[in-house]
Amino acid sequence: MIQKRYEGFLNTPCLWKNNTVFNLQQFEISSRLDKIELFLDEKLRLGKYVEQLVAFEIAQQRGITPIAENIQIQEGKRTLGELDCLLLRNNKPIHLEIIYKFYLFDATVGTTEIEHFIGPNRKDSLIEKLTKLKEKQLPLLYSDTCKSYLTNLGLNPKDISQQVYFKAQLFVPFSIETIALKTLNPECITGFYINQTELHQFEDCKFYMPCKKDWLLVPHTNVNWLNFNAFKTTTKDYFEQKFSALCWVKFKSGQLKKMFLVWW
Repeated sequence: MIQKRYEGFLNTPCLWKNNTVFNLQQFEISSRLDKIELFLDEKLRLGKYVEQLVAFEIAQQRGITPIAENIQIQEGKRTLGELDCLLLRNNKPIHLEIIYKFYLFDATVGTTEIEHFIGPNRKDSLIEKLTKLKEKQLPLLYSDTCKSYLTNLGLNPKDISQQVYFKAQLFVPFSIETIALKTLNPECITGFYINQTELHQFEDCKFYMPCKKDWLLVPHTNVNWLNFNAFKTTTKDYFEQKFSALCWVKFKSGQLKKMFLVWW
């Protein structure tokens, strides 16, 4: 299962190219699908799980040497934040922040392309994450508190370039066939989303509800599919708890798609 998750991760494109968003430079890396030999704790939340997949990916690269991962920056008893990864690429130090997200396009939110993308449960948004990266997470490297950590590693903050490895799966409303993305990478559009009132349009489909870590996966047929009625019964709890779920849909034609069923 780890292998399939790693494959799904590698297949997910970066959310933008170069530094076209917020002047945040994407970490560009070309990887082949190696056999992953790694023990990963299933209790890890998805973000931490992905960081471990990235650590494995980086370890396979020539010209890249990991220095440290998950460096907790503390001031007394207070944790100011964490540096995801420090590495050397062609002997040049890089501070790398690793992000893997799921965002849904809602034209009623904000006025720009970036502002239109929100979290599946409407609790977070792409613009909030980018702002946090730009104003809080990346500046931590240059804080006085961080200096001693870097000195111990033989690093000077002035020499370190900062990059992000920001991958995402994007979902568009089912009612909209295509969205022409100008700023973000259109290859990140992975599927669509529907709400409860649109569910009846999928009566002749089959469904599968992967666990959260399997949200990384590329859909395949070898799962226990639910028919429409069983799926409808299963999803009642999600609506009541106001939780949006990622599903796989198998259409009558045999086509497989990723779909978010949203409560809102």
